[in-house]
Amino acid sequence: MFKLSLSPEDLTRLHDEREDADRVYNEALTALDNAIQHLRDMPDAPPHYDEHQVTPLNKCWDLSELTPAETNGWRGRIRAFVWRTVAPVFDRQQMFNSALVDHINRNIEMNREVTKAVASATAMMREELERLVTFQHKLLQFAQQITAYVDTKDREVGGTLAVGLAGGLSGLSDELQKRWESMVAREQRYVARVDEIRSTTAVWHEVTASLKRELERLQTSPTPGTNVDSGTSDIATFANPSTPQTATYDSYKYVAFEDKFRGSESEIRARVAGYLPYFEGTTDVLDVGCGRGEFLELLQEHGVTATGVDLDHDMVEVCRSRGLSVHATDVLSHLATLPDASLGGLFAAQVVEHLEPAYLLKFINMSLLKLRPRAKLVLETINVASWSAFFQSYVRDITHCRPLHPDTLKYLVTASGFQQAEIIYLSSVPPENKLQFAADSSSDQEASTVISVLNHNVEMLNALLFADQDYAVVAQRG
Repeated sequence: MFKLSLSPEDLTRLHDEREDADRVYNEALTALDNAIQHLRDMPDAPPHYDEHQVTPLNKCWDLSELTPAETNGWRGRIRAFVWRTVAPVFDRQQMFNSALVDHINRNIEMNREVTKAVASATAMMREELERLVTFQHKLLQFAQQITAYVDTKDREVGGTLAVGLAGGLSGLSDELQKRWESMVAREQRYVARVDEIRSTTAVWHEVTASLKRELERLQTSPTPGTNVDSGTSDIATFANPSTPQTATYDSYKYVAFEDKFRGSESEIRARVAGYLPYFEGTTDVLDVGCGRGEFLELLQEHGVTATGVDLDHDMVEVCRSRGLSVHATDVLSHLATLPDASLGGLFAAQVVEHLEPAYLLKFINMSLLKLRPRAKLVLETINVASWSAFFQSYVRDITHCRPLHPDTLKYLVTASGFQQAEIIYLSSVPPENKLQFAADSSSDQEASTVISVLNHNVEMLNALLFADQDYAVVAQRG
């Protein structure tokens, strides 16, 4: 017998919670409706500036025309006497008229512009208030659609269940779900154990290969006291060569780590093959952190002479067993032995994130000195600007020292004197592994707007979470 997952008390409680939620929602919706502003009557623009009397004022302000003409006789003497008596009054009036007309003429243009500005501001304010009221109405309409949207979803689910069968099927579904989850958890534990066994087997395989190479090296090594280039496997030494070298007995573990998480040799060959055009037709290419030698083999197959540098003793032995020229030392020590302008190119894939900042800057500066003019520098690393790459590939590897943002690495390369630096993004995430867009099949304009906003947010999240996993800074010496 299956026990129902919901009792009558639970149904009553859920009903009461829904009623309370509806009441709170309706109250909030009513408050929002009451808060909507109404468009008030806006004042009309002021009338135009009255210029009706400006022209007559400019014509009749001058009193100099009243000055009497000089005549002889007693009438002329009387006219001259009278004019001398009233002339000061007319002169003062003439000054007042001149100042008044000048003032009016100066303020005509200002009053015209004030009238235009007030009219424009009034029209703009009316338009903005209309937009605000329209937005508030649309906001209320959007809020009103939320309940209907949720209710239609509930009705769609509820309509697929028979009225009397719903409770029994719900209980049966819950029980089956529990059993299914238990089976899935058990299967995941089995899968995890199988993966652990496979990982352990791979590690022991590397142990056996490493011990075999060590025995062969000891059998062919010179007599005691002879200086032998044994290399080192300590990644910290790569980042800081002054650190004392440690034994190489654990280097096989990092080889197994590379095989498990970074990719097989065929996968790495396919990835780094895209860098071959940058070194086409050149010679004396240096592969820093060459690892198992995939890129060195590709260069050799395309007729490009190249040398590798790696601190991992097991990696160096793997390369040498394939006939590749590889030195077991750190890159600065190796570059110090080379003449200036002696390299035709420098390549470093998944290396710079292992270096301390001071060591990285020395590495880039010395690379500029050792490269020939127009020789290429290629630095590939994990794109930590992609969250999935940072929290997966970068954090997983305990030998990583410092994350390098694409803009940061490009700046360091450019600031060190390299030219034409560019960022190339690699290893795109498949579309099926990203957040999916919502399909817009609704004829409702409001619903289409919501779906459009949702898809825009999904696009921004995909750009942040699932950007390209790796990038390379490619530059050249001037």
